[in-house]
Amino acid sequence: MSAATHRDLPLVLRAQRGVIRGFSRLPSRLVARLGAKAPVNRDGEQLAPEIAVALGAMNRLPGPAATELPLDQARRMLEHEALMFADRFEPFAVEEDLEIPGPGGTIGATRYRHRSGASRGLVVYFHGGGWVLGSRVSTDSAVRFLAVHAGVDVLSIDYRLAPEHPFPAAVDDALAAWDFAVENAGRWGIGQERLVVAGDSAGGNLSAVLALLLREREIQPRLQVLLFPVTDLSTKHPSYREFHEGFFLTEADMDWYREHYLARPEDARDWRASPLLAPDLSGAAPAYVAVAGFDPLRDEGIAYAERLRAAGVPTQLAREGALIHAFINVTMASATARAATLRVADAIARALS
Repeated sequence: MSAATHRDLPLVLRAQRGVIRGFSRLPSRLVARLGAKAPVNRDGEQLAPEIAVALGAMNRLPGPAATELPLDQARRMLEHEALMFADRFEPFAVEEDLEIPGPGGTIGATRYRHRSGASRGLVVYFHGGGWVLGSRVSTDSAVRFLAVHAGVDVLSIDYRLAPEHPFPAAVDDALAAWDFAVENAGRWGIGQERLVVAGDSAGGNLSAVLALLLREREIQPRLQVLLFPVTDLSTKHPSYREFHEGFFLTEADMDWYREHYLARPEDARDWRASPLLAPDLSGAAPAYVAVAGFDPLRDEGIAYAERLRAAGVPTQLAREGALIHAFINVTMASATARAATLRVADAIARALS
């Protein structure tokens, strides 16, 4: 995978990225005044001013949503959005493209290491995008951020996407990627006991499912990192109603993802699609669960953390009340998102220290 950068964006999007970067450098007091009418959710949490301003601008932009486009265009649109908000990083010591043998063919992956020398451990990372969109390109900035600030290698996985490859293809690929990481960690100078599984949104779902599948294995994750995860496709929790539109991820988006990912409606009750429905969560790896205050998925993420705790799994629930879904992808534009993502990196570093 050739590294994509903001220079690969069309000219108009590069100009918009410049505006975003300029906005991110404004004094915090000015940003707070611009976002003075930032909404407050039912729990009394107020949306970060810079997020409120950015959402207001995005919601006024003309054009179709990604879910209204042909798949190839929707996938390209998500990558472009990610590049618009991507952080800038100095060159990495290792950016190694790999091919993982998978149950349905080769799975593409990239291993990142920020600096040469010893690494604290390895994070196997699964991107978001509703199991339909997303790629190593769309998550490149997020995984680089974690590699830099947690001092780890990150193995970013391009699992098979729906609807071409519906459930449970992505789950099968996640398990194959884990097996590959375990087999190759030593070759990269990392002990097999120093592995973490992580992902955002749909990738958080895959990470949660993987942590359950691995409970009987000798080698288990040191930590499962679930960022604003999907945990229940069988129903809509109350946060769907509160944030059904206007906060980046919408209820209509989730309906579209669900319809594309699940081959049959009854698959929604399979715990490998909805880990919140697993009969028993005990024995899973310790968890760090981060939820955003203005996200349709907030309540099911909280419910999953509570069930993990009730099952005796050491679990940290990070309620990032001022943020929206996918905050890990906007660390360049939002100081609040950057601080939240630094907390994710710190949790990984502490688990591996």
